[in-house]
Amino acid sequence: MDTLEQFREETRRWLLANAPKSMFTPVASVDDLCWGGRKSQYDPDVKRWLDIMGERGWTAPAWPKQYGGGGLSKAEAKVLSQEMAKLKLRAPLVGFGLTMIGPLLLQEASEELKRLHIPRIVRGEVRWCQGYSEPGSGSDLASLQTRAVLDGDDFIVTGQKIWTSYADKADWMFLLVRTDPNAKKQDGITFILMDMTSPGVSVKPILLISGSSPFCETFLDNVRVPRSQVVGQINGGWAMAKALLGHERTMIADIFKERTPGNPLLKLARRYIPGSEEKIADAVVRDRITQVDMDQACLDLTLKRSQDNMKAGHKPGPETSIFKYYGTETNMRRRELMVSIAGPQALGWEGPGYDDAELALTRDWLRSRGNSIEGGTSEIQLNIIAKRVLGLPD
Repeated sequence: MDTLEQFREETRRWLLANAPKSMFTPVASVDDLCWGGRKSQYDPDVKRWLDIMGERGWTAPAWPKQYGGGGLSKAEAKVLSQEMAKLKLRAPLVGFGLTMIGPLLLQEASEELKRLHIPRIVRGEVRWCQGYSEPGSGSDLASLQTRAVLDGDDFIVTGQKIWTSYADKADWMFLLVRTDPNAKKQDGITFILMDMTSPGVSVKPILLISGSSPFCETFLDNVRVPRSQVVGQINGGWAMAKALLGHERTMIADIFKERTPGNPLLKLARRYIPGSEEKIADAVVRDRITQVDMDQACLDLTLKRSQDNMKAGHKPGPETSIFKYYGTETNMRRRELMVSIAGPQALGWEGPGYDDAELALTRDWLRSRGNSIEGGTSEIQLNIIAKRVLGLPD
């Protein structure tokens, strides 16, 4: 038996022996996953699974051991992922720490920042949010106006961030601030890390048309942030921002895939289309379901290949705009198809005549309409693809 196969057998035995039984069951939504941090309470089994995997470093299996990661090779990390998938085990931890700020810190941060933040990310002790967009500075991110003025060993930060996902649940924020208002707009930006408990930080949730939202406004009123929390160079934050956006777009493409057990499109068709017990009676619906499933399968395989490359040390590039665009467009088409299959039963908001699943279907469809905006609009992604992937002229 070669070394990798031995590792596979040992890994499978370890997972079977240590994972709580409830972690072998699928999650109903992303809200059932463990995001870590100090502000959320989790089921004891969820917390135990996080602690077990975090202690082993397997929440971030390919990250270096000196920062708390698993220290696995690319091949070993792939084996772990495969075995967890075979056993249908839940991820012990998800969130922006693992998918966005952690990879950037490993690539660009000082040794001091790596040792301060990365072990806490691996153990799920800190939940992160992102402070990029501002009122009037969304697609044109480089026009941001949140100011950071140096005062001794601290920056004094004043301004406002918007669409900061889960800011009300986060412990730390990574954000862009303007440190040189006289420089070219891309050249006067700094990438900095901020404790959300700092005096002067306040957060207000933003409700969407769906009735709920992960989004928030974050107000910064003379917030002191230590200069030591700068990632990269002062006024060099734009390069950090672009590097992190690659990780974000890959994460967004992955997070919106359907996680409901089975095939919810088929289940809906069998419920609402008469005569569909064995085979979906409507040929057009059959074709549309098949197309969505094929598109998602192609995206999943492409994302897996890209994630394997990143585990091997490759930095994400402009191709991540393809992932973001394709992933969010596929999710929106899926939600539209679900509403179409349910017909009038997908038109309810409250009151009699609709069950909880039908009301949730309506809200999920409305929520999906924001997919083409968050993380960079679809129009911006198409421009990046045209210029930086296909090399088309302006």
